Amino acid sequence: MDPAVADIDVDLDRLHAVTADVQRSMTTVIEGKDDVVRTVLTVLLGGGHLLIEDVPGVGKTMLAKALARTVDSTVRRVQFTPDLLPSDITGVSVFNQDTHEFEFRPGAVFANVVVGDEINRASPKTQSALLEAMEERQVTVDGRTYRLPDPFIVMATQNPVEMEGTYPLPEAQRDRFMARISMGYPDPAAELRMLGTHGSGSPLTDLRPATDAATVATLVRTVERLHTAPAVRQYVVDLVTATRANRYLRLGASPRAGLQLLRAARAHAALEGRDHVLPDDVQHLLVPVLAHRIILTGDAELGGASAADVLASVVAAVPVPAAPR
Repeated sequence: MDPAVADIDVDLDRLHAVTADVQRSMTTVIEGKDDVVRTVLTVLLGGGHLLIEDVPGVGKTMLAKALARTVDSTVRRVQFTPDLLPSDITGVSVFNQDTHEFEFRPGAVFANVVVGDEINRASPKTQSALLEAMEERQVTVDGRTYRLPDPFIVMATQNPVEMEGTYPLPEAQRDRFMARISMGYPDPAAELRMLGTHGSGSPLTDLRPATDAATVATLVRTVERLHTAPAVRQYVVDLVTATRANRYLRLGASPRAGLQLLRAARAHAALEGRDHVLPDDVQHLLVPVLAHRIILTGDAELGGASAADVLASVVAAVPVPAAPR
C-alpha cells in the first residue's frame, strides 16, 4: 500500500473519532438538529466561516456557543451594535507613557472562535473590519500586519425578519462566509426534551471540551489532502459558471464561491469516511454554500422562486461526471 494512502487513512480515523466526540457533545445542547451540527463541523473542517440566519429564539447563538465550548480554544464573543467601532473588532495602537512607544492591543477578532451575535446590527464600516480577517487570516492596523490564530472561524448570527435598526450585509461580506444555514424550529419531541434539559439551567454549563485548537488545525490540514479528481473540479466550475448565465439570477457565484464549495465538499467527504470527493458531496453543499451569494432577479422574486429553487434547476441542467477516484 502507498504510504501516503495509509497515512490519510490513519488521519481520517482520527478525524472520525474527534468529530464524533464533538458532535455528541454539541447535540446534548442543540436538540434534534443533527444535520445542522453536521454542517457546522463541515465548515470547521473546511477552514471556513459560518453565517447562521433565522428568527429569534431558535438557538442561533446557542449553536455558536456550543461549538466554542466543545473546542478547547480561545473564544471571543462580540455583540454587534450600531455604536460598535472597527477598532473594537481589529484592535488599536495605544501610546505607552512608560516606554514612549505605541503598543498594539488586540481586538475581539484575535481568537480561534469568534462568535458574532446579530452581525447585521453593526454599521457597514464596522462590518468591513472583518473582511481582511475572514479572507486573509490577518489584521492590518496602522500599517502593521498581525496574524490571527490557527484555526480561525467566525460564526455570525443574524435575524432576517426584523429590519429596523439593521444594516444588510453587503455582497463582499456574505461572500466570505463559506456557508449559511437556518436552524428552523425543532420538532415537538425535541422541543419537549429541551424543556426538560434547558428549563432548569443552561446546558452549556456542563459542556466540556471534546478536542482542542491544535487538533482542529491538524484535521483541517488532513481535509486539504483529500483527493479531488479533475472531473469533480470541472463539475464545480460548471456549476458556478451556470449560475452566472442563469436568467433568474442577476448576480451569480464568484470564483471564491467555487473554492469554498470545493473545500466544503472535501470536508463532507472526510466526514463520510472517504479519502476522495464525489459529485454527491458537491451537490449536498451547493445550497448552504451558494444560496447566500446569489441574487435573484425581480421577476424571479415576483414569481415566488427561491435561491434553493434556482440552484436545484442549475444542478438538473449541469451534467454530472461519472463517479471518479
